[in-house]
Amino acid sequence: MITSAQQLSLPFAHDEHTLKAQLQKLTGRELSLIITDNSTSMLSVRKKAENITVRLHKMFLHAGTDVCLEVADFIRKGRSTGQSIRSFIRQNGHLLKQKPTVKLIPRATGENYCLKKIFETLNNEYFEGKISSAITWGRGNSRQRRRLRTLGSYSVETNTIRINPQLDRKTVPAYFLEFVVYHEMLHAFLGIKDTNGRRSIHSKTFRLHEKKFRHYDKAMEWEGVRFGVKRRPA
Repeated sequence: MITSAQQLSLPFAHDEHTLKAQLQKLTGRELSLIITDNSTSMLSVRKKAENITVRLHKMFLHAGTDVCLEVADFIRKGRSTGQSIRSFIRQNGHLLKQKPTVKLIPRATGENYCLKKIFETLNNEYFEGKISSAITWGRGNSRQRRRLRTLGSYSVETNTIRINPQLDRKTVPAYFLEFVVYHEMLHAFLGIKDTNGRRSIHSKTFRLHEKKFRHYDKAMEWEGVRFGVKRRPA
């Protein structure tokens, strides 16, 4: 995900009421739908007795049928069975609300992994030491709720990579954390391309570079098992 002060407006295909009706039809359940501009949690579901509350980022008002089907599946099962949601969020990451710039004190050392060491190793191996970004763990969140979060982000304005602290766990293999860091370093390395007036974040060139990561296949396989998404084609 790349954040930028420049944002594009979405030609919304749904309004809140029609999207709610569609999700109720797909899930067969009554639910409350809240549309947010929360850039931390794109999709979350809270169930209490027979009440279901779904919070969706406003970008989902423009979601296609495949994404809506996966959102409905997430509501029913608490996880996605495909890759459309995650791809949709990645493709529309530039539409996230820009947060006010705050002074950052990087926190690269975690309980299990040191981001600085991972960054420096990847920088030397893949980028000839040219990446100058700061890297830090993001802020934790103690609220227990099923949600789909971004694993990492790169801010153009502050030249900073943030990694989700949920990845600082022994159960997360080192190669997967390295892949997430490598993915965000690619954003810093390749920048943002404009194609026919539209910003291209995950271009064909980006995807080709992404697959050069030494453990790409293993990382995709683990992501598929852990997050319940289909493995992206290599």
